[in-house]
Amino acid sequence: MVGDEFLATEVLRHGAYVCGRAKGSAGAAEVARAPIEDLAGRLGLCNEFDFGGPPPLEAIGFLRRRSAIPRDVPDDGLLTADWAIHVGSQSSDPVMTFCVQARRYLEPHAEVRVLSGVVRPRNYTGAAMDKWAYARAVVQQPGAAMTNAFLLPMSKTADWWRKDWMERHTYFLPRYDERGRMVAEGHALAAAEGIPCIYRRTYRALEQPAAEGSYDFLTYFECADADIPVFERICANLRDVARNPEWKYVAEGPTWHGRRVPAWRDLFAP
Repeated sequence: MVGDEFLATEVLRHGAYVCGRAKGSAGAAEVARAPIEDLAGRLGLCNEFDFGGPPPLEAIGFLRRRSAIPRDVPDDGLLTADWAIHVGSQSSDPVMTFCVQARRYLEPHAEVRVLSGVVRPRNYTGAAMDKWAYARAVVQQPGAAMTNAFLLPMSKTADWWRKDWMERHTYFLPRYDERGRMVAEGHALAAAEGIPCIYRRTYRALEQPAAEGSYDFLTYFECADADIPVFERICANLRDVARNPEWKYVAEGPTWHGRRVPAWRDLFAP
């Protein structure tokens, strides 16, 4: 994009969510027998369910559907998904290989939707914001401590991408009138309640704006049952354009709520 030539473009990490729904009861039985964990083992992927702290460099996680809510962007592949597998790596090869092989195992018996992206360096975070938002942010906890997973894909509108990076930056910070009174919180303050209790992970499209049928951002959150109300308040705050004008430029895919489970077989347990 014009005006973005000063933004960092290095890719730090690759990731994907393989989301699916079996084709009937017969399909469910076949899907449950798919050698997904054998594939993960061959690729050296470690189960996120058991980790606390920085996630494993080569990671896999299993998410079982709790609910899903349609939003702005129709996406039946995610909206109706009964399960999702997260895979992440510092290299693109394990992620790509996993997605290709998993589709081969699953697509004869299931509808499969793959969402993928990358992690890049933070472009709008100075030293003060890094200390305020990231240095005190909760790290990933074991699945038994943070059971809930929320996948919220979204894209920015064409009007957003026509803005240069300096203007986009202003939407993340509070806004003040000529008398110094705060008139809008901006993204950072609207989401501040979740910093100590909600784990966040974001993948970006390799190119932004993303290609047709893809999302600009794959945002993902984990929290304990007790902190679900916090998550819901944050979402409401961010969607309130009076508090957070940035959301005028956001088109959301479905909000998919899952439960973290230890193993592939647990996605299909009664």
